[in-house]
Amino acid sequence: QVQFVESGGGLVQSGGSLTLSCTVPGFTLDYYSIGWFRQAPGKGPEGVSCISSFNGVILYSESVKGRFTISRDNAQNMIYLRMNSLKPEDTGLYYCATDELSNCRSVNYRYEYRGQGTQVTVSS
Repeated sequence: QVQFVESGGGLVQSGGSLTLSCTVPGFTLDYYSIGWFRQAPGKGPEGVSCISSFNGVILYSESVKGRFTISRDNAQNMIYLRMNSLKPEDTGLYYCATDELSNCRSVNYRYEYRGQGTQVTVSS
């Protein structure tokens, strides 16, 4: 069972920044690609970013490209999402996801395992 723990969400004003993090205690993430997704109230999941395990491929959705940065620290078994220049439309529940896929295929790839998420609210 892959159980993500996400943190770092909160309430921030438009133009502000947040850094989200996720990990899976007791499970090594080194060999797997990790995706960040978000879901706004009343909407379906939206792929935000993906980071591969070894081939260096990183993907972003067009809506966050240039504002968000995904990274991983394999020594700490952590995945981060740095979010700058936040907008009200970035509001949503952000969660990590993964499965046996090593390298990113698409930012909207539907991973098998996902976390419960951390809420991000951007006020105007």
